[in-house]
Amino acid sequence: MTKSTTQVSKYRYRILAMLVYATTINYFDRSIIGVMAPTLEKMFHWSNTDYANIMIAFKVAYAIGMLTMGGIIDRLGTKKGYTLAIGIWSLFGMLHAAVRPAFSVIGFAAARFGLGFGESGHFPAAQKTVAEWFPKKERAFATGLFNAATSIGAIMAPFIVGWIVDEYTGQNWQIPFLFTGVLSFIWIILWHRMYKKPEDHPNVTKEELAYINADTTAESDEKIAWRKVLPKRQTWAFATAKITDAVWWFYLFWGAKFLADTFDVNIKNIGIPFLIMYLLADGGSIFGGWLSGAFMNKGWTTNKARKMTLLLCALIILPVSYVAITDSKWLAVVLIGIGAAGHQAWSANIFTLVSDVFPKKAVASVTGIGGMIGAVAGIVGDKLLGTVLDTAGNTGYFWAFMIAGFAYLFILGLVHLLMPNMTPLDENLNEVKE
Repeated sequence: MTKSTTQVSKYRYRILAMLVYATTINYFDRSIIGVMAPTLEKMFHWSNTDYANIMIAFKVAYAIGMLTMGGIIDRLGTKKGYTLAIGIWSLFGMLHAAVRPAFSVIGFAAARFGLGFGESGHFPAAQKTVAEWFPKKERAFATGLFNAATSIGAIMAPFIVGWIVDEYTGQNWQIPFLFTGVLSFIWIILWHRMYKKPEDHPNVTKEELAYINADTTAESDEKIAWRKVLPKRQTWAFATAKITDAVWWFYLFWGAKFLADTFDVNIKNIGIPFLIMYLLADGGSIFGGWLSGAFMNKGWTTNKARKMTLLLCALIILPVSYVAITDSKWLAVVLIGIGAAGHQAWSANIFTLVSDVFPKKAVASVTGIGGMIGAVAGIVGDKLLGTVLDTAGNTGYFWAFMIAGFAYLFILGLVHLLMPNMTPLDENLNEVKE
């Protein structure tokens, strides 16, 4: 093997590109209904509570799926498990287009339920892929890159919806739901052609494989059930950190409604505000993933590097609370964008906590448990917000933004109490002694 071949052997980044692609599809599917919410509400005569219940159907399935899909992916392996997840969510995403006005709430709730169950497999599968293909020092950065694609999907949604769907009549509202089916089909073909584990892949050199495994130990093929990781404090440290998913979903599913209700932003001019918010979120995801790796390259411990980065994220997010009282649309948009950037940086690092501590074969299961807790937090948030908006008007947004700003500092304190030292666990889930 020549020296030049060794230098250019970075096949892991092609796998990472597939994660970026899948995440983009995932969040385009997920974001469409939030962008169209003001129009769909008028078309189908939904109350805020009706809309909240539709969002809750998604999160109930997401919570159930997180407990089951993570374990399924650990058992089937990344290649088959990921394909199953994207197949399910794509089918139910397209089924939104079959909903008719006579049963709009039930129909959308059923379609969102199936979408949520399928999408619950994405992050466990993606994080397991990162654990298999990247050394620990690169995992937060890799996670930050694919996590940034959540914003790509969220940015695509308002522009495509605004281009296709009529603001007043809702004409062509079904088309965006069908659009991702084609993208998903292409992804599945590429994934089956490209994906194998690094040790089995013909395009991975010995040098790249050694680099990937440089800071990990060999594991047996024995599977670890989620019930075995459930009692671990480290599992609940991650799950506690995932409570902040409720904030992210508030931005994603209620952001367009907030701008419509407060600043009269409609389906035709929502694109630029979303572009600003989610470009900032993209920058936060990539920077946050890079920052903890940079701290580790300076010689910091993994524990110190991850938690210091999380603390900086929590501080950056604080100003989003001011959205609750500002009467400036563009200031609100920028502050939400900064909050989203902080969240995405936070998210890139908390996902990496799992692969920092747990063996690779448990990563999807632990990620699933944490995702379930995040979904439950989102369910509670949706129910409360929908009820308050119907009974007390826009006061609900005031409390939502106040909680969004201050939650991260409080939750970081709980994470540190549960896991003061990020001591790795071996394949039997025992702490590795230094």
